[in-house]
Amino acid sequence: MEPVASGALPATPEITVASEGVSSYGWKALVGSVVGFSMDGFDMLILGFMLPAISAGLALTSTQAGSLVTWTMLGAVTGGLIFGAMSDRFGRIKVLTWTILVFAVFTGLCALANSYWDLVVYRTIAGLGLGGEFGIGMALATEAWPASKRARASSYVMVGWHLGVLLAAFLTPAVRRSLDEPEIFVRKHTASNENSFSLLVNGAQAFKTTVGIAILCAVQNFAYYGLMVWLPSYLSKSLGFSLTKSGVWTAATLLGMASGIWVCGQLADRIGRRPVFLLFQIGALIMIFVYSRITQPGMLLWVGAIMGIFVNGLNGGIGALMSEAYPTIARATAQNTLGNIGRAVGSLGPITVGALAGKYSFQAAIGFLASIYVLDIFATLFLIPELKGKPLD
Repeated sequence: MEPVASGALPATPEITVASEGVSSYGWKALVGSVVGFSMDGFDMLILGFMLPAISAGLALTSTQAGSLVTWTMLGAVTGGLIFGAMSDRFGRIKVLTWTILVFAVFTGLCALANSYWDLVVYRTIAGLGLGGEFGIGMALATEAWPASKRARASSYVMVGWHLGVLLAAFLTPAVRRSLDEPEIFVRKHTASNENSFSLLVNGAQAFKTTVGIAILCAVQNFAYYGLMVWLPSYLSKSLGFSLTKSGVWTAATLLGMASGIWVCGQLADRIGRRPVFLLFQIGALIMIFVYSRITQPGMLLWVGAIMGIFVNGLNGGIGALMSEAYPTIARATAQNTLGNIGRAVGSLGPITVGALAGKYSFQAAIGFLASIYVLDIFATLFLIPELKGKPLD
């Protein structure tokens, strides 16, 4: 077995999925993860469209409006750290249920907010559940699928961000009743009392991988939130689009993102993680810059869809990479810690884009997002290992 890091449970035996086919449990685990994750993407998209109405209703400044995303992400970082470690200790399903409940209740309470600070409190606590759910669902799905299809499983979970909204309202109770813990978690989670956070930096290779994945997550979140939160405003204020037209053009970009995630997962299982990551990073750098230069509506529609493929496609493989890089007793901790480090950095995206747009223009702000993918490329080249097909340990 190829170790992830020196000193990381060398005596623990390998456990792999016996068949390359996907079991019924694997499909149920995937559906459960998609249901939880769908709420995350739906929430952020709706917030982007509702910011003008929320600002008007509560008399918010543009800085206060943008900070609602920041407060949500700060809550998500905290929730990710807490609930990820709890999941590695107490089980995936139980803790996943708690995170969904926290997110649902406090998102609903946002409708009762009468002031900026009411909304900040509700959004921050909702963020606790949002951040916790992400890594737990990803760990659950990747543990239940065979190694040859693991990147595909992680891409399907990420596609749930865009396509699974309606499932969340109807399937959550049924999924909770029908799922048990993954076999690999049941067999291994009591094998060691070692602190799960320490395994993320246990040895030079683990530390290097952790830094690299953190950079990938940070760039992805910064670009996604910086782009999607302000895209409706960019289309309406800078280009004169109506609200309906802005919605259609934004939807084209989102469909591109969902398609990119699916394609990335398929390619990452066939070609490998690193070459596919580099392909999508270079594509994102080019297409965001091109998008920022275009003003013709028809061209913006299809260029926006292509941009979406590359901007968010990398998420189709990051979940699998994180599952392969860390042992079972630290897998959800890694998913949530690194994913929510990305969220923390990503929370600065809307503020940064807003500030640049105010000082220069929306075009300049969106063009700036392209440049950060250079950091992503260097991280992939020098920090990220190739783990395609690696058995989970």
